[in-house]
Amino acid sequence: MKQTETGASELIPLLPDVDSLECQSSRGASVSGAVFNICTTMVGAGIMSIPASVKVLGIIPGFVVIFMIAFLVEVTVEFLLRYTQSGKATTYAGLMAESFGSFGSLSVQICVMVTNLGCLIIYLIIIGDVLCGIQTGGTLHLGLLQEWFGIQWWNSRAYVILFVVLFVVLPLVLLPHMKSLRHTSAISILLAVLFIAISSAMAIYALWKGKTQKLRLLPDFANQVSIFDLFTTVPVLVTGFGFHVNIHPIRGELGRPSDMSSAVRISLAVCIAIYFSIGFFGYLLFGDSIMADMLVNFDQNSDSAVGQVVNDIVRLSYAMHLARLSCNEFLPES
Repeated sequence: MKQTETGASELIPLLPDVDSLECQSSRGASVSGAVFNICTTMVGAGIMSIPASVKVLGIIPGFVVIFMIAFLVEVTVEFLLRYTQSGKATTYAGLMAESFGSFGSLSVQICVMVTNLGCLIIYLIIIGDVLCGIQTGGTLHLGLLQEWFGIQWWNSRAYVILFVVLFVVLPLVLLPHMKSLRHTSAISILLAVLFIAISSAMAIYALWKGKTQKLRLLPDFANQVSIFDLFTTVPVLVTGFGFHVNIHPIRGELGRPSDMSSAVRISLAVCIAIYFSIGFFGYLLFGDSIMADMLVNFDQNSDSAVGQVVNDIVRLSYAMHLARLSCNEFLPES
């Protein structure tokens, strides 16, 4: 029993109702859904550049750098979660406002908007390259739609990107809650895993046939790699673990916000496995001929019918993954 200021007494239970907590937990998002959404935010277009980064760093330093970046990300996210629990902020901008005032909040919102817009443009360009083709250095690389149906007016870059934006990205953006995206996030991650599985199988087959090149465990400073080249690999790997702006909307929809730390650790473990797998097997498959965009290597190694089918599956799964990922650029504002 609690005595109010007016002298009246009211009954307030010392412990919350267990049934109400269970109902609240059931209405919230699950840990698995949060893991899929976090992984989808992290695994982006940079996955194609990781094998080239591993080639520059070497196998052992590449894994060490990936692990160190994941550890630092986990530490910074833990700081954000602890500060969020102790304060009243429910958004990333609100958290900055508590620390740096309204100017800091406005500055971080502008930076997030510019970054998201740039990432969205990059994703749409890559989707257009995969589906509609691109001409570089006088060489025309046909897209999937042009290979399947020939060059038509409706599979030109402008119409395809317009279709993707209106009928794929926009419906996903209009969903009111991030937990509604858990199924599409799961499909997106499965497509990335499919790409890794195909690359791994091709690398193992090439190793069995004796067609692979010798891998470097450490950087080759004597011939190809300079100390400045090592710094070019860091941005690729760092951006592959960026998801901080989506922490608050994902945490706010969890049935128990305290589960966010577990979801973050599981997501980081999944992404470490994905990045190291694609880096190792991509480097094993193509060796020193690996390009900054590994899709170019698949396009150059598709002379046979089987190679063409595998090439199409890889490029299509990658394009579908990016189409789902594009809507993430709007989520912090939703």
